[in-house]
Amino acid sequence: ALRSLGITHDTTVILYGRDTEGHANEKWPGRRAGQIAASRAAMILRYSGVDDVRLLDGGYDAWVRAGNPLETVVREPAQVTSFGVHVPLRPEVIVDIDEAKQILRDQENATLVSVRTWKEHVGEVSGYNYIGPAGRIAGDVWGNCGSDAYHMQHYRNVDNTMRAYPEIAANWEEAGISADKRVAFYCGTGWRASETWFYAYLMGWPRIAVYDGGWFEWSQDPINNPIATGDAPRSTSAA
Repeated sequence: ALRSLGITHDTTVILYGRDTEGHANEKWPGRRAGQIAASRAAMILRYSGVDDVRLLDGGYDAWVRAGNPLETVVREPAQVTSFGVHVPLRPEVIVDIDEAKQILRDQENATLVSVRTWKEHVGEVSGYNYIGPAGRIAGDVWGNCGSDAYHMQHYRNVDNTMRAYPEIAANWEEAGISADKRVAFYCGTGWRASETWFYAYLMGWPRIAVYDGGWFEWSQDPINNPIATGDAPRSTSAA
C-alpha cells in the first residue's frame, strides 16, 4: 500500500486530518476524528519503517484558518518498486495483549496508560456504539483524552493544535507516567492512543508503544483479562 503511494522508508510524510461535526452515537462517529486518524497513520508509518513522519499541527482546519490554498485535484503519485527496508522495521511500536499483560506485571518499570474519558475509565460508558462492555484494564494508569472517544481536548489547545509539550509532560508526571519507564498507550481501538504515542515520540521518549487491541480486545474475555470499574486514583491535572 505504501509503495503504491510512492512512499519509501526515507520519504518525508506529512499527515493531516479534517475534524467535522457529528455525534458519538451516530453510525459513523469517527468522521469527526480526522486528526486522530492522522496520528494513527503516523504511528503505523513509523511501525512500518518510515523515518521522517510529521503531523500538520491543527490539521486541515488550521490550514484553512491560516488562509492557505486548497485544491480539488486528485494526486496520483508514481508507484515505487521497493520500500527499502523490511516491514515492520519497528515492531516494538505496537504491543499485543500478551505484551500488555507483561507491562502490567512490571509496574515498577512499565506503565499501561488509558487514553480514555473518565466515564469510560470508571465503567459508566464503553465510549463506542459497537463496544458493549464498560470498564478499564485493571492496573492501568489514567491518561485522559477529552470529552468522548472522538475528541482529544486534554492534549490540544482551543484551536485544535497540540498543547505545549511541557504541559503534557507535567500532566503525565503527576499521573505517574514517566519517560524512564516503558510506556504503552491504549484506548478503545488504538486511535487516541496513537495520538499520545506520537506526542511522546516527539518528546523523545525512548520506550513507547501502542496496545493496538485496546479495550475492544481486552473486554471480550473478562475471565482471562482482569477488568476494573468504579472510582480510581485521579490526578488533579488529568481532571
